[in-house]
Amino acid sequence: QVQLQESGGGLAQPGGSLRLSCAASGFTFSSYAMSWARQAPGKGLEWVSGIYSDGSDTYYADSVKGRFTISRDNTKNTLYLQMNNLKPEDTALYYCAKALRPILVFTTTPLKEYDYWGQGTQVTVSS
Repeated sequence: QVQLQESGGGLAQPGGSLRLSCAASGFTFSSYAMSWARQAPGKGLEWVSGIYSDGSDTYYADSVKGRFTISRDNTKNTLYLQMNNLKPEDTALYYCAKALRPILVFTTTPLKEYDYWGQGTQVTVSS
């Protein structure tokens, strides 16, 4: 069955960095776009970044543009999110999610249209 397992979260200081990973199994990883989303305490789920199935294009929410980098290794069935210059407002539970297609318009695709989600990894940014 499809499984998505995030890792790499933790505590970071403002201005610090973390790298999240999402190990995928149970489907042909290289055939589907993937996204990262997050949910801060007391807030709704927010899309953060997306990448095409072949890694040829990436997209970011304005709140993380220039600080976060999404990538994927289709030989290892793994999705990544490099997070630099972290801010306290980046504190959230981070999820990876599998899209239904190899490419999509990330900024207008509702999160409910992703068919599989991981269980999340906590990122806390605090001094």
